[in-house]
Amino acid sequence: MIRKLLRRVFTKSAAKPQAEAAVIPLELHGIRREMVSPAARKVCNVLQEAGFKAYVVGGAVRDLIARIDPKDFDVATSATPEEVRHLFRRSRIIGRRFRIVHVMSGAETIEVTTFRAAHDDDTETDEHGRVLRDNVWGNMEEDAARRDFTVNALYYDPSNETVIDYHHGVADLKQKTMRVIGEPRARYREDPVRMLRAVRLAAKLDLILDPAASKPIREMAELLANVPAARLFDEMLKLLSSGHAVVSLKRLRDEGLHHGLLPLLDVILEQPQGEKFVWLALENTDNRVRSGKPVSPGFLFATLLWNEVLSNWNARKANRQHSQPALFEAMDEVLASQAEKLAITRRIAGDITEIWALQPRFEKRAGKAPFRLIEQPRFRAGYDFLRLRAEAGEIEMELPDWWDEFASASTEEREAMLVPDKKGDGPARKRRRPRRKPGSGAASAPAGE
Repeated sequence: MIRKLLRRVFTKSAAKPQAEAAVIPLELHGIRREMVSPAARKVCNVLQEAGFKAYVVGGAVRDLIARIDPKDFDVATSATPEEVRHLFRRSRIIGRRFRIVHVMSGAETIEVTTFRAAHDDDTETDEHGRVLRDNVWGNMEEDAARRDFTVNALYYDPSNETVIDYHHGVADLKQKTMRVIGEPRARYREDPVRMLRAVRLAAKLDLILDPAASKPIREMAELLANVPAARLFDEMLKLLSSGHAVVSLKRLRDEGLHHGLLPLLDVILEQPQGEKFVWLALENTDNRVRSGKPVSPGFLFATLLWNEVLSNWNARKANRQHSQPALFEAMDEVLASQAEKLAITRRIAGDITEIWALQPRFEKRAGKAPFRLIEQPRFRAGYDFLRLRAEAGEIEMELPDWWDEFASASTEEREAMLVPDKKGDGPARKRRRPRRKPGSGAASAPAGE
């Protein structure tokens, strides 16, 4: 313990002095305290009244300066997790790699983190340099240096409406530049997910990656193989539901990060039909997000992986395998290959398979099948997926148009719309009586008659 303390003291004294933080007033950054959620303001106020430093930090400050509505508000403080927990009755400490506190206020949850110290020789890492566990507390300057990008190292004080900026993040936002804090290779090695985050945030904020931040990405992309599947899935979900998925995926491909990210994504993008389907799905998702409409993770991943399922399914049917069992086997195979890289949750995997499994049922427009299908809870998601397939040219548009009309028709109109199946829905044919052999039994006719 003493050795560790001495090492930190001498490391600090030998380090180059940091530039003094810029304190930016309201008239230059434009964030009024009313733009911050009441829950975040309350957390900052309680901590400051208890004698601690406390600021709204990171993405919320960045987005407010960029005139984007933040999805949530985080707070950074000089108080330890235990001290924060003591001040707020409705709170809990979570996390192992980084211990944080969730403070509940009404329906809102504020994530509170303690200022973190710089890494040292005692920081626990894996053989590739990825940080595994780190709960060493530091001061605000060290905490700013620990953040990934300059645009994220911004601290807003609701009490006086100022922004504290240690790394020229506000200037980078104005100049449309994304820069890494510190040496990019070392920072990517600490946490390879930062490479994905750099691409996602640059797309969201319409920033250009600084060459120093962009250059190492292609050669270090293989480090993503060491990231836990659950973290990779969360980051991909953020990217796909950011409202900028099209731009983000194109940038992923430009930076060389798509290889191995979704094991089947390369195959999909290399097939003209699959590529058109993927881009149509992502454009549709982006439009929904920008319109404030909800998006389904299951639907998203169902579209990304569909072309490989379709190829697998068709191959099985070509081997004279029955259609429905062939589809389910194809679905299982594709999802199993994804499990190696992405920890798709059981619930989302269930949504994906339900959407896929409905597709052949849309082809049945005779008898009671259409009435049963339209009552399915996933009918609307399955129908949207069907229309997307038609827009991509995989099937004729006549099929989703028929279902659109059928869904809005009355019972009598639906009955009239039913399409005869391949066997025909006319009157039942009379069974042909088996031929009797001549001379078999008393009923046989006399010879010559």
